[in-house]
Amino acid sequence: MTMTRLSAATSILSAVAAGVLLVGCSATVEVGRSEPKMSADKLATTVAEKLAATTGQPTPDITCPEDLVGKAGTTTRCTLTADDGSTLGVTVTVSSVEGDQINFDIKADDTASPAPN
Repeated sequence: MTMTRLSAATSILSAVAAGVLLVGCSATVEVGRSEPKMSADKLATTVAEKLAATTGQPTPDITCPEDLVGKAGTTTRCTLTADDGSTLGVTVTVSSVEGDQINFDIKADDTASPAPN
């Protein structure tokens, strides 16, 4: 059972690390006073759905620590956590903003961090 869980987690992380070097994405968000923002929760959901669609794997567990400001060049780091606790960093970079739509690229780190003991 542990081997199956580890293999599944490893395959998800491997697929993301190898297959999702750069993925474009966009989402429409609420427009605030100056620049549009996407909430951290909405960003995590959008990134997870895009990674799943790109890799053909189940939707991964993604967390993002902060809202994404809709300004070209803005970056934030999210974390993909596998079932075994290992993690993979994911960088989200705003490529452009069109009205209330934030377009961004997703780049997964090349290597995962092992699960804490």
